[in-house]
Amino acid sequence: MTKTVVLYFSGYGHTKRVAEEVAAGASAELIAIDAEGNLPEGAWETLAAADAIIFGAPTYMGNAPWQFKKFADASSKVWGTRGWQDKVFGGFSNSASLNGDKAGTLIFLQTLASQHGGIWVSLGMLPSNTLAATRNDVNNLGGSVGLLTQSPSDQGADQIPSGDLETARLYGARVASVAARLAH
Repeated sequence: MTKTVVLYFSGYGHTKRVAEEVAAGASAELIAIDAEGNLPEGAWETLAAADAIIFGAPTYMGNAPWQFKKFADASSKVWGTRGWQDKVFGGFSNSASLNGDKAGTLIFLQTLASQHGGIWVSLGMLPSNTLAATRNDVNNLGGSVGLLTQSPSDQGADQIPSGDLETARLYGARVASVAARLAH
């Protein structure tokens, strides 16, 4: 049995809601980065024991917020020992806008995983991009590098489109599945 961890920062609760769906799909443990950019006690050990790590961060001003970057910088101690070499990684980002420059955040997360010698898992599904497609369809935002989700800036996490949440569950399951296949 493989172990998957979803490590995320959420400024307003929207990314937390997405993280919960990713974790549900992956049967994963959740670790939240706090408002000061710190991990809870024991989190580094949990990450070390994981077979797969899924990063999650909102996109603020075209990239992950400083709280997530503080974690990324702190992970250089693990990087120096190759502690996450050959782990499976994935990532997701949420923003208020449909595009919101989330690709910049995903590339940052993918680069962080690659610096650690990790194996990145793409979203792996076709976009719902026909005239009949709606925000309730899976991968309506057309992601490929990782999971993209959107939440209205004037609404709570309960208004994230159902298609985005279903895409989150499917992506979590995909990352966990890849980790399980590589473990054999």
